[in-house]
Amino acid sequence: MKIVEYPHPALLAATIPVRQVDKALRLQVGQMFELMYEAGGIGLAANQVALPYRFVIMNIDTEKHDPKKEEIFINPVIVSQKGSIEDEEGCLSFPGLYAKVRRAKEVTVEAYNLQGEMLRINATGLASRAWQHEIDHLDGKVFVDRFSTISKLAHRGDIKEFERRFRLAQKEGRLPADVDIEKTLSNLRQIAEG
Repeated sequence: MKIVEYPHPALLAATIPVRQVDKALRLQVGQMFELMYEAGGIGLAANQVALPYRFVIMNIDTEKHDPKKEEIFINPVIVSQKGSIEDEEGCLSFPGLYAKVRRAKEVTVEAYNLQGEMLRINATGLASRAWQHEIDHLDGKVFVDRFSTISKLAHRGDIKEFERRFRLAQKEGRLPADVDIEKTLSNLRQIAEG
């Protein structure tokens, strides 16, 4: 398992709902936390590790990465949002790229935990931004889709460089072709849907 970079097809497709929590999902969650910490992140969506499932992990404790603050959210949806704020944002699937992104100032999210309990979370500040960023991932959107026109123009070269490196890795055989990636994702979806 590894964090995939743009324009990996898993990042650009909406995820499917998780139907059951099993040993495999719990193992994936553990691996995802390790990857997220290694990359210096605070949140990671399943499709950022090429899993087509609707779940995210988070640990907003940026100081210590306290395991007691690790959270897993299954099938999250934003049910309300208020206000608007612009702040700098980055993404583990775009390492090194940072830009201002406008997001809601406050969100309310509904999701399930690993025990199947429904949670209702009200988030502001960094947590609100992380929720919106990760749920965008689950919907097949990446943070550059939220850039203002000026930001898109300013970072056009950076985005093209991510695309160039990805295609080069495919050409050199370090990454599978898009058609093979999409086939793998499709097989994972079929297995999950039973």
